Amino acid sequence: MKTLTLRSPLLVIRISALALALAGALAGCNKQPETAAAPANASAPAAAAPASAAPGANPGATPGAAASAASAPASGASGPALPPVSVTTAKVEQKDMAVRLRSVGTVSPINSVDVKAQTNSTIAKVMVRDGQFVRAGDALFTLDARTEEANIAKAQAQVAKDNAALADAQRQLKRSQDLLAQKFISQGQVDTALANVEGWLATLNADKAALDAAKVALSYSRINAPLSGRVGVVNVSAGAAVQANITNLLSITQINPIAVTFTLPQRNISDALAALKNGGAPVTATLADNGGTFKGKLQFVDSLVDAASGSVKAKAYFKNDEEKLWPGAFVEIQQTLRELKDALVIPQAAVIYGARGAFAYAIEDGKAVMRPLKIVQSQGAEVAVTGLALGESVVLDGRQNVRPGSPVVERSKDAPKDPQGGASGAAPAASAASKASAP
Repeated sequence: MKTLTLRSPLLVIRISALALALAGALAGCNKQPETAAAPANASAPAAAAPASAAPGANPGATPGAAASAASAPASGASGPALPPVSVTTAKVEQKDMAVRLRSVGTVSPINSVDVKAQTNSTIAKVMVRDGQFVRAGDALFTLDARTEEANIAKAQAQVAKDNAALADAQRQLKRSQDLLAQKFISQGQVDTALANVEGWLATLNADKAALDAAKVALSYSRINAPLSGRVGVVNVSAGAAVQANITNLLSITQINPIAVTFTLPQRNISDALAALKNGGAPVTATLADNGGTFKGKLQFVDSLVDAASGSVKAKAYFKNDEEKLWPGAFVEIQQTLRELKDALVIPQAAVIYGARGAFAYAIEDGKAVMRPLKIVQSQGAEVAVTGLALGESVVLDGRQNVRPGSPVVERSKDAPKDPQGGASGAAPAASAASKASAP
């Protein structure tokens, strides 16, 4: 009884293991008929495959030929052909291209001056108005000149007085010389009389210099235009007190000819300097809002490059007979620096800018080939490049859908486009090609 109690767990374990083994065996017996039926059913499609062949199939074909025909679609499905892309193209042309520089310039006067009085006085008369055009030498203001006129009169009187004294000294010298000839006086007395004459001559010259200075001071009372141009705002009126070299009476700005100041990139400095040696490169200035176009010439290039912007200041002169170019106005500058001879030119729209630089798609044997480009010069809608051959066709419209090796279909530039950027007429061709490539 004691032994049976100790072995009872082992018996339970053995009985459980036996039950599990019996259940697995029964399950295996149930699956064997299904497994045996599967090959028999699988043979049915294989037998039906020749019967479902195309109607035009050869009834006498061997099983090997049928197997190779069945494997052909599978191999084609692994690498489907790319659908053709509808594009427009442009030919690579060779022609001369002018290197033009475009920038924004500011109209500035060639000469401009602030008119100020040169003496302390009072405005006696204003002879000019705001905005008036004057010529060099025209009278602008007159100042109170009574003090200067009195000084001139005083200097003239002093000149007359000293002139009389000089005449007397000259007569005394003449008498002394006569007496010396008769040996009534000594040579020393004659020398004294001569020195007296020379002293009065010096005094008379000083008086004349003082008279000239008084006349110069009197000339300051009449203010004339130093240059030809347009008068700005007149800042004083009659009776106003002015201080020498402090009070700004008005400003005169030269309008014709006039200058335009702009900047040149550092890379174009050599071209600009070469143009200056040949009399100046032609420059065109255009006002905004169809204000007009004006032609001038480059006249000045600064001797220092701005380190912050990498540019240099330049200036061109323009005729301004119609007075449309006004100081301070902004204009668009276009300058022809040089001309590229026999450059390869393509439309700007054909150039694609990527991470590795600029490139374009050329067409070879109906497929797109990527060609790296080097931009020589861009001008408007055209660009001069290297990396293409003369007469090659490059993709223009539809380039966003092109990949290297893509077949392309050239269409007319006037053909309508679909929403994806291709031609609407290219959709049937693309669908037909896709159907042909389908297994």
